[in-house]
Amino acid sequence: MNNNISIIIADDHPLILKGLRVELNDFGFNVIDAVSNGAKALEMIVLKKPTIAILDINMPLLNGFEVIIKCQQESSNTKFILLTASKEKGFVLKAIKMNISGYLLKDEPFSVINKCIREVLKNKFYTSNFFPETYTNAIMPQLEKIKYLSPSERTIIRFVANRKSSKDIAQFLGISIRTVQKHRSNIISKLDLSSDSDSLSFWVKENNYLLDIE
Repeated sequence: MNNNISIIIADDHPLILKGLRVELNDFGFNVIDAVSNGAKALEMIVLKKPTIAILDINMPLLNGFEVIIKCQQESSNTKFILLTASKEKGFVLKAIKMNISGYLLKDEPFSVINKCIREVLKNKFYTSNFFPETYTNAIMPQLEKIKYLSPSERTIIRFVANRKSSKDIAQFLGISIRTVQKHRSNIISKLDLSSDSDSLSFWVKENNYLLDIE
């Protein structure tokens, strides 16, 4: 029975929040609360211990990921579905790293949300179609490359991400500019980038999320 499945939803868009609540109620789910910010979502999840929490990512006070992290620290048994407009690669990777149960786009029909809930209740991971495609075609190839970077090269690339010049990096690390340039050359080679002087900076701009989440 659907009414045995308790759900809390959180979204800072009133129309989405209202519409989702109506749809879930129409399908017989027990929506025990609908809140508009992450702090309230956290409070209600800890207090009411729902079967599932459906969260937006970008919310006031706490974002969806922060809510989930804090709930996991409380050893919560609630299963989490992210419902978002974002296809950001960093969010995709973070969702995988955090073992989130579902990741859906807001433009999906409600039938997909309903199916996601069903699959999540079977302890299956369910996402919109873009999710596995993004992970397989855009994220995994870059993860495979950066795993060959040495600790020193990873340090250098993080400085590059912070827009530090070779001179700045050399001064901070107490090494020669030539050593820094050698590291940069090795990084460019391992990442299979062009020898263009801006190639590494461009890669970092596009893939900075990989450095943040490692």
